[in-house]
Amino acid sequence: MTQSSLRHALVLGGATLLFLVALLAGTLVGPAGLTPRGVLLELIGRVPLVDVDSGFSLRQQVILWEIRIPRVVLGGIVGAMLAIAGATYQGVFRNPLADPYLLGVSSGAGLGATLAIVVGGALGSAMVPPAAFVGGMIAVMATYALGRSVGGGRTEVVIILAGVAVAAFASAIQTFFMQRHDETLRQVYSWMLGRLSTDGWSQVWTVLPYVAVSVAVIALFRRTLDVMAVGDVEASTLGIAPARVRLVLISVATLGTAAVVSVSGLIGFVGIVIPHAVRLVIGPGHRLLLPLSLLVGATFLILADIVARTAMSPAELPIGVVTAAIGAPFFLFVLRRSRGHL
Repeated sequence: MTQSSLRHALVLGGATLLFLVALLAGTLVGPAGLTPRGVLLELIGRVPLVDVDSGFSLRQQVILWEIRIPRVVLGGIVGAMLAIAGATYQGVFRNPLADPYLLGVSSGAGLGATLAIVVGGALGSAMVPPAAFVGGMIAVMATYALGRSVGGGRTEVVIILAGVAVAAFASAIQTFFMQRHDETLRQVYSWMLGRLSTDGWSQVWTVLPYVAVSVAVIALFRRTLDVMAVGDVEASTLGIAPARVRLVLISVATLGTAAVVSVSGLIGFVGIVIPHAVRLVIGPGHRLLLPLSLLVGATFLILADIVARTAMSPAELPIGVVTAAIGAPFFLFVLRRSRGHL
């Protein structure tokens, strides 16, 4: 094994270990009065052929297995998808400030969620995830269609500008409906600030297929992303169709992003913070950047959720507030480092 391969293996091993520690911490820590010792005994007791009594009541077992653990798993899935999507967008657009919300996903999902809340009546809460998913996908399709129609030789730049325009339009419509139905403002803002579900495993199983497909396709193009970093003309001479690759990667990254946003709300900055933090450690190569972003993104959001549900216990901070508090200073750092390349 070469020195470079050994270093990569150590970095991946370290990231995996941190992820497992975050999973354990998220399971042990919480405001529901479950002791860490009892949680550990309950986990050990679920191992085949091991019989250990945790002393938990039926209610405590339900809290652990149907609320806390699904929430930790969902946080890992959401963080992983936002981080790998951010790394993908940055590679596709060769723009260090690209993130999963760049193409209007957040604004379209926010509009869809708002319409479900203000129009849906009693069914509004149940309709928020599908409405947010559809809204995010429609916004991205509109962005890509607009960018391609006027892109010329600078398609990737025009798509970004088209995303800004579509996002502004969707936000304007959302604001109109919020003002017309101000009794729903609290519910809308609660969704927009981000939160992880405590509704059991249903949302985990809902988003997992979309995320699995997205991650698998992105992984297949990891070497292609390295080639596209040199520019469309150079990539074309190497037998790569940049426009086709860009369409595929934007589509699958957006599919996964829209799925997780539909159940988590708008959790910002993960797609910028994590890929850049990873890139500072291991460099720009996507072969290692993508899996590390996946692991570190999952770890980051699980830890951020621990802060969100314990910092003001028994009240709970929106997780989007926690990620913004960390991400906003890092965003300024990225701007400063990238000012010569933008």
